[in-house]
Amino acid sequence: MKPRFWQSWSIGTRLVFITMLPVVFLFASLIGYSWVSHRAQVDEELAERGRILARALAETSEYNVISGNLSDLRLTINGLVQSDKSIYRIDVVDANRKLAISVASQFAAGAEPHFYEAPINKQVIWVNLFSDNGAPHVSGPSDTKPPTQPAEVVGWVRVTMSPTNMLAKQTRRFQIEVAMAALALAVSGALAWFLARSLTSPLRASIGALRKIRGGDYRSDLPVTTGGEIGELQESIAEMSVALDQSKQHLENKVDERTRDLVASRNEALKADADKRKLIQKVNSIVEDERKSIAIEIHDELNASLIAARLESQSILRLAGQAGEGAAIEQIKQKSQAITQLTLDLYASGRRLVRRLRPEVLDMLGLHGAVEEMMRHYGSDSGYRFYFHSEGDFSHLENELAISTYRIIQEALSNVIKHATATHVQVSLTLSEPDAVLHIEVADNGAGFDVAGASAGIGIIGMRERVYALGGTIGFASDANGTVVAIALPLGAPTAVS
Repeated sequence: MKPRFWQSWSIGTRLVFITMLPVVFLFASLIGYSWVSHRAQVDEELAERGRILARALAETSEYNVISGNLSDLRLTINGLVQSDKSIYRIDVVDANRKLAISVASQFAAGAEPHFYEAPINKQVIWVNLFSDNGAPHVSGPSDTKPPTQPAEVVGWVRVTMSPTNMLAKQTRRFQIEVAMAALALAVSGALAWFLARSLTSPLRASIGALRKIRGGDYRSDLPVTTGGEIGELQESIAEMSVALDQSKQHLENKVDERTRDLVASRNEALKADADKRKLIQKVNSIVEDERKSIAIEIHDELNASLIAARLESQSILRLAGQAGEGAAIEQIKQKSQAITQLTLDLYASGRRLVRRLRPEVLDMLGLHGAVEEMMRHYGSDSGYRFYFHSEGDFSHLENELAISTYRIIQEALSNVIKHATATHVQVSLTLSEPDAVLHIEVADNGAGFDVAGASAGIGIIGMRERVYALGGTIGFASDANGTVVAIALPLGAPTAVS
């Protein structure tokens, strides 16, 4: 698993760490090596001095040990120990390893765990002072070296050294070296911090500029404070800031221009839509007036003519009855009866046409009675069950609002009969006097339809335009269980323009 403890560090911390890691390692290595070196130097010097001192004392103590004059030897050893603080103790033992002299230093604090030992040897040399003829011996080139007897060990000199004094000196030197190394380490750390700061300061400034740019402030004045890649980065950010600011201004100008165009188009569309609503309302008003005019003409003129024709045919039938019998007379009677029946059928068709063009019940019974009459008519023709519910007084409704409401309900019921395959239809009229709103709801239990897909139907468009022309609202809710059409018409509906 790779260590990732540095992932949360800043660049400055990482740079200081990378710079100081080898320096600290070198510092620790040098300090360790220096301490070991000083310690080894103390050990080597103590060993050398101990061996030399033991050997020298052993060579000079032969006479005193053999003669038993240990007091002079003690004085010599005592003076030597007191003059050299690196000596802890000097012991002299005889041949039987019995301690003869032991002198300890008053200055040494600690002793090495071992001592340096040298033997005290006694040597016998034969010297011939006279020749064979009794004359003094004069050495010559041919004379041989007199024989020497093997050395005899008469004692040992043991020197125990004390590293305290030398260690104190080496420790002082080591402290000086550590202080100098620590100073170098501190200088290296300060230099690493300065270099890291010289890198992180422009980076922080660059990051701050980028954050301002991200916040939408593209006018970021970022000076180039350094060279190299960081300087190129600062220069690039400054150039990007200028480019983004120009692009922002250009885009804002485009957006403002486009917004003005859209607002103008919207105002034109609203004006056109308002004009269209007024035109539709005017057309509807003209159509209703024309329907009324046609219905009056049919009712007053055509129906009157049909009544006159029926009366004439009946008169012909009576005259034929008075003329006697005959085949021609019977044929005249049949034709007269056929004309009478035809006029009656035409009269009934005219009445139905008049009812469709201008529901006279709307004038006679009002909106409530006209809707009930329409639902009875649809129910008798289609076999559907229609239910009607109303609340409020509809006698004070304006004529245009009443006619539009009647036409909207008529169109809704026609759509139900044509497309819904329903069995029950509920129509509700509610007049809310405090809100001055007429609520219309037509609900069926048919198969439903796709509201989005069927919104372009002629019937729905006609209903919607009638509602919008009156300043109302219309909504459709449809699923597999049926459809609900909800309409709200304000009582103060706008009047048609001339």
